[in-house]
Amino acid sequence: MPAELLSERQGSTLLLTISDPATRNALSPELYAAGVEALSLAESDAQIRCVVLTGAAGHFSAGGNLSQMQAVRGQPERQQARVDALHQWIEALRSCPKPVIAAVEGAAAGAGCSLALACDLLVASREAKFSLAYGRIGTSPDGGASWHLAQLLPRNQALEWIWMAQTRSGEDLHRSGLVNRLCAPGEALATALALAEELGAFAPNVLASVKELVGSPSPALADQLDRERRAFVDNVNHPNGGEGLAAWREKRSPRFG
Repeated sequence: MPAELLSERQGSTLLLTISDPATRNALSPELYAAGVEALSLAESDAQIRCVVLTGAAGHFSAGGNLSQMQAVRGQPERQQARVDALHQWIEALRSCPKPVIAAVEGAAAGAGCSLALACDLLVASREAKFSLAYGRIGTSPDGGASWHLAQLLPRNQALEWIWMAQTRSGEDLHRSGLVNRLCAPGEALATALALAEELGAFAPNVLASVKELVGSPSPALADQLDRERRAFVDNVNHPNGGEGLAAWREKRSPRFG
């Protein structure tokens, strides 16, 4: 039975939990489709300010199901469909206007590691294990791992991690700047939910603008300045811009809608 994607509200946060403890939350095309649908619903619900993605029973995700991968060898069309389904979820994580936070305990391996790297912010236990062992089974990464690591690390470090099929701890990734919040084992979810609550106090339109500006910056500074100008003008004239300025003038905390 493939993993389920459990969904629950915690205040203004949507908590998504990958759940299949018997396989350390191995991934499947059904799960990818559920993830895309959940993010679409979160985007359309103004009451949801942030999304937290985690795994059940002490692990984030062991990645793709290798038995299923073996079963479709020699069937390129089926293989491509499975990878495309994963990539649709990765793109949905990146394009969702709400902040998405990964809360990682235990294993985040293969596509599970790619999934964590695709989130906007990463909270991890210091003992979490991030593994890109694709080379050990004679294949290359999927899920955007190569793109994200190329963006986040010096080229030689990204190449070494992927080529050498290394496993790195949450503490290692924190030192490299990939993990935003490092915590004790068992505390990743609580830490991520607290971070989501903090973010939920900010204007959602501003969070969305910043995610777009930082997530896909223009190569030329002049173009990025144009985008910043448009976003600034839109946001300062948004009702939340008026509320923020009023709160500053009245020396109180803003109440963003």
